[in-house]
Amino acid sequence: MKNRQRYHRLFDPKHKEPFRLSRSKIELFIECPCCFYLDRRLGVGRPPSFPFNLNNAVDTLLKKEFDMHRARGSRHPLMKAYGIKAVPFQHERMDEWRDALRHGVIYLHPSTNFLVTGGVDDLWMGEDDKVIVVDYKATSKVGEVGIGADWQMSYKRQMEMYQWLLRRNAFDVSETGYFVYCNGQTDRKAFDGKLEFDVKLIAYCGDDTWVEPTLEKISACLKSKEIPVPTHDCDYCAYREAVHRFTGQRSLL
Repeated sequence: MKNRQRYHRLFDPKHKEPFRLSRSKIELFIECPCCFYLDRRLGVGRPPSFPFNLNNAVDTLLKKEFDMHRARGSRHPLMKAYGIKAVPFQHERMDEWRDALRHGVIYLHPSTNFLVTGGVDDLWMGEDDKVIVVDYKATSKVGEVGIGADWQMSYKRQMEMYQWLLRRNAFDVSETGYFVYCNGQTDRKAFDGKLEFDVKLIAYCGDDTWVEPTLEKISACLKSKEIPVPTHDCDYCAYREAVHRFTGQRSLL
């Protein structure tokens, strides 16, 4: 049973060693403190989602493509098309920073003792010697892609989290990052064994000032003995409540 209660990697207020906190778990807290507490404090996580294999394939191929230009120190055609004066950032730790599961960009936050981590998709170096955070996105929709929808706030926070982590690692980071957004096209005459994408570069000016206060809120949440109130629009919390209501059992919340 993959979703049974865990007893490892849980927060314990009595422990003195740093507690590893990933970017995705920070996003979970923002989405629903109750689900976050159940996961990180009590070991009851949300059911796992299905892997986005096609999206992962796009990520892998984009990384290979940009890595060819990284090795040559040259600009990618997408950079030229959008007038971006930058090249893929060359650094010996790029592979570590991309590895979200085992490493990522890491920073020990002193006041909370959180070991904050996040795995980047790519980094570019601008002509002003500032590091540019780049994130790959893939979808398939009719019309232009963008980042203006309410649900895409998580995309923006994702980029801001990476910017914050790199700044805490003493890098001079550009406020402007870029989304390489790939949109799978369905208006072709036939499949012919290939899926074609339109690729768009979307600039975003990040603001990471929310990160520090959010980490403090997470710390207070984890140290509390009380489970947070379920978020009103959390489908997972609503499902748990409905199950226990209809089965006549005491609610877990």
